[in-house]
Amino acid sequence: MDRAQKEKVVDELGQIFASSGVVVVAHYAGMTVAQMQDLRAKMREVGGSVRVAKNKLAKIALEGKPGVKMGDLLTGMTVLAYTEDPVAAAKVSEAYAKANDKFVILGGAMGETILDTAGVKAVASMPSREELIAQIAGMIGAPASSIAGAIGAPASNIASILKTIEEKAAA
Repeated sequence: MDRAQKEKVVDELGQIFASSGVVVVAHYAGMTVAQMQDLRAKMREVGGSVRVAKNKLAKIALEGKPGVKMGDLLTGMTVLAYTEDPVAAAKVSEAYAKANDKFVILGGAMGETILDTAGVKAVASMPSREELIAQIAGMIGAPASSIAGAIGAPASNIASILKTIEEKAAA
């Protein structure tokens, strides 16, 4: 690899470290090509990627980035799993590590926060962005559905609700 190619790799890695919601670092020694392709496919399903890069180039790319302390994790045969969603890469990596003992999570970074193995597991247990949006939408929709249910109730129920409101206002 000549100097221009190395500079290009450093730039690409720098963009990854700067723009990713989470970066997970893992050892992959002993994994077959098919297993690595499977990991890449699973990461693509959630909008992420897997990247194998020379540790020295990755450490250079980390300079001046929020997760610069993550450079300590870059030893041996490492692979980077990353997504813009701050939870997805951790979820996929954690699930893959459970199924494949040759994929060993070392840690990672979430912005400026450096994660150890337990930190990656904690992030993986968090709900994803889509799940949080669904929960919030459900909470917002709950009062409206209660009102709609009350309006759709028989006239006697509406009369009793109005009577209760009138009694509260009088008290």
